[in-house]
Amino acid sequence: MSIPTPEPSGPRQLDSHGASRDIDWGDFRDHLATADQKGNRRWLYPKMPEGVWHRRRAWFATALITLMFAGPWIRIHGNPLLMINILERRFSILGQIFWPQDTLIFAVAMLVFMTGIIVFTTAFGRLWCGWACPQTVMMEMVFRKVEYLLEGDAQDQRALNAAPWTARKVFRKGLKQGVFFALSFIVGNTLLAYIIGSERLLAIQFDDPRNHVGGLTFMLLFTLLFYAIFARFREQACTFICPYGRFQSAMLDENSMVVAYDHKRGEKRGPLHKDQPILQRTAAGLGDCVACRQCVTVCPTGIDIRNGTQMECVNCTACIDACDTIMEKVGRPKGLIRFASLNNIERGEPQRFTARMKLYATVLSLLIALFLFLVFTRAATGTTLLRAPGTLFQTTAEGRIQNLYTMKVINKTSHDLPVELRLENHSGTVRVMGASPLVIAKESMAQTSLLIEIDPAALAGNSTSLKIGIYSDGKRLETVTTGFVGPRK
Repeated sequence: MSIPTPEPSGPRQLDSHGASRDIDWGDFRDHLATADQKGNRRWLYPKMPEGVWHRRRAWFATALITLMFAGPWIRIHGNPLLMINILERRFSILGQIFWPQDTLIFAVAMLVFMTGIIVFTTAFGRLWCGWACPQTVMMEMVFRKVEYLLEGDAQDQRALNAAPWTARKVFRKGLKQGVFFALSFIVGNTLLAYIIGSERLLAIQFDDPRNHVGGLTFMLLFTLLFYAIFARFREQACTFICPYGRFQSAMLDENSMVVAYDHKRGEKRGPLHKDQPILQRTAAGLGDCVACRQCVTVCPTGIDIRNGTQMECVNCTACIDACDTIMEKVGRPKGLIRFASLNNIERGEPQRFTARMKLYATVLSLLIALFLFLVFTRAATGTTLLRAPGTLFQTTAEGRIQNLYTMKVINKTSHDLPVELRLENHSGTVRVMGASPLVIAKESMAQTSLLIEIDPAALAGNSTSLKIGIYSDGKRLETVTTGFVGPRK
């Protein structure tokens, strides 16, 4: 039986549950895993993970990565699956075009997203970070895999970094950094496609670069940003920049399911000696943890999960696979490290849906219902109607009062839309300047001027409120309100 070298024995301490355990003060939770005593960066070399949970995570990550790179090219009703064009204030979500006039929908969507994170974290901890966060997925399932392929596992990487600079080391390091930069370029281009659209991205790539200086600049900046994150910053993006790990502590409780170490079963820790019977080990007061430190060596953020739930833990499950492998070798049951809640470990209680989770879930359901209502009842047009600045009312030869307006109409549909304007609360005429009838091209905005004429007898005074209906093919799409200026009575 081959068991990894155990951690050194140190002072003994009673933990918060009254269990006595050996403490290695060099690794106890009194410092950051990624910094030394002087505060300098300590580079992490996580061991290559393998096991059931890693395979599940790899399949899930493959689906996410495929969707991420295919997203800009997928079309629904001719529109991108997802596009967030901030520069042109044009957004496409699941093939539907949204505009700045849909601010309320965006606000509700953000509330749905944030509430969803709260509900999910309350029930399952920081599972999003380890399984679905784009930074973690790309780092662990793409860039880290390339690193293992080109430089070997953790021990090989340490040896290579400590070795003198030879032609072989320069080649391997240069090849890795070159692949990292190429992957960052692909990721940066993909992100740019989500912003400006795949068609414009292709135009930038195949046209004269001098015609697209702005786009090329963004492309280069995105490439350098992702290269810095994946080649150098790495886990520090999760521990120092992302706020999620810090505010998750406000959402976790004793019923939240997280990657947890079963201290009741594992303590007190101690190395397993060759041919030592389990009964003899139990009689000596030792638990199932053989102090092999494999859970630490595979952790991408360098923490020891045996010290409890920590901000850096992203629930990646690498420690579960590592521990289960050791438990198989020593003939003990798996699950010393597993998905569990505090109450599950302390009292043996199953995972349950608490009142707090029910409250959050109810709020989330209401927000989702509101979001769907706003999306499906959204007007096909968005109209802004204002009196032309600096103009006064005019009196026509027939004695009617006339006001000049400027109008902007956004067609939110995927087809051309003929538009007709009608006065809803007063009798009068609306005359659109220019082409008649007014046709708004699909997914675009038209700007024009119009004249509204009303009989003076119908006016309430020097200012009268008007309601104007926007119609297409006899169907009213929306109603806008504006003011009408007339002579003082």
